[in-house]
Amino acid sequence: MAFTSHLAIWVTFFLALSSFLSPCTATMRKLSALVQQQPLTLKYHKGPLLKGNITVNVVWYGKFSPIQRSILVDFVQSLSSHHTTQPSVSSWWQTTERYRGGPCTVAVGNQILDQTYSLGRTLTDQKLAALAAKASTGRNAAVNVVLTDADVAVDGFCMSRCGSHGSGGVGRKTGRLAYAWVGNPGSQCPGQCAWPFHQPMYGPQTAPLVPPNGDVGVDGMVISLATVLAGAVTNPFENGYFQGTRDAPLEAVSACAGIFGKGAYPGYPGEVVWDKTTGASYNAVGVRGRKYLLPAMWDPQTSTCKTLV
Repeated sequence: MAFTSHLAIWVTFFLALSSFLSPCTATMRKLSALVQQQPLTLKYHKGPLLKGNITVNVVWYGKFSPIQRSILVDFVQSLSSHHTTQPSVSSWWQTTERYRGGPCTVAVGNQILDQTYSLGRTLTDQKLAALAAKASTGRNAAVNVVLTDADVAVDGFCMSRCGSHGSGGVGRKTGRLAYAWVGNPGSQCPGQCAWPFHQPMYGPQTAPLVPPNGDVGVDGMVISLATVLAGAVTNPFENGYFQGTRDAPLEAVSACAGIFGKGAYPGYPGEVVWDKTTGASYNAVGVRGRKYLLPAMWDPQTSTCKTLV
C-alpha cells in the first residue's frame, strides 16, 4: 500500500516563501515577483495511468449531513459534466487529458454510509484501505474514496496530510485497487487543511475567504479531494507523473500548492471570482450551479501550474 499526502507541501510553501517577506517593504508587485512561475517538470515514470471511464465509489465514514454529502457528490459529478457556465469544474478536470493516454471520464458509483464508525473513531492507513475495499463493485476501473467526518482521527491528519491516495488489493483493469482518503478539517485543523477559508496556521496572515458552499470544513475537503483525485489518475501506482521521491512526490495538483488564481503568493490565493450576493469566493461552477474553489493543476503541455481564472 502506498499513500501520497500534500499538507507538508503546503506548509513548506508558506514557510519558505514567507521568510523572504518584510512587512515594511513587501508590496503586491514585489510579492508577485517572488513567486513568478518558473518551468516545472513532473517526470513520467512509465507506469499506467487511470484513463477512460473511471468510477468514483465513496465511503462516508461518520455522520455527514445530506447537504454536506450533496456538496461533495456534486463536485465529483461536475468533473465530467461539461457544464456550459465558465469557468467550470469540468474545464479544470480536462487538464488531466493532457497527460499520456487521453481523457478520463469520471462518474459517481457505489456509495456506502458508515454512520456507526464500524472501525472506531481512530483510523490507521490499514483501516482506511479496508474501508476503501468495501466500496468495490468489480465492474469498472475505479477510485474508491473514503471521506471521514470531523470527529474522526486519522493517522497523520492535520500533522502531515489533509488527504492521501494509494493503491493495493485487486482492481479490475490494472490489477491493483486505487483509492483515496480525505478528512473533514472543520473542527480539527481548518488553518492547515481548509485554507484559504480559514487563516493559515503558518506564514502570512490575511483575512480568510468566504467558502462558496458556506461550510469551511467541506469546502476545504473539496480542495483536498480535487488534489488526491488528480493525483490518483495521473500517478495511481507510484510510477506515473511526479517530481521528487515516491514517498513524498509532487503530483499534478500538490506541485501547485497554494495557487488558486493569477498572481498568487504566500497568504494570498490569487485572483478569484467574488459572488456579490453571498460574498463567497470561487473559481469554478459545477452541476446545479454549485460553486467551488479549485487549486491550480500542472499542465504537461506548458510545464506550468494552470489556473481557471
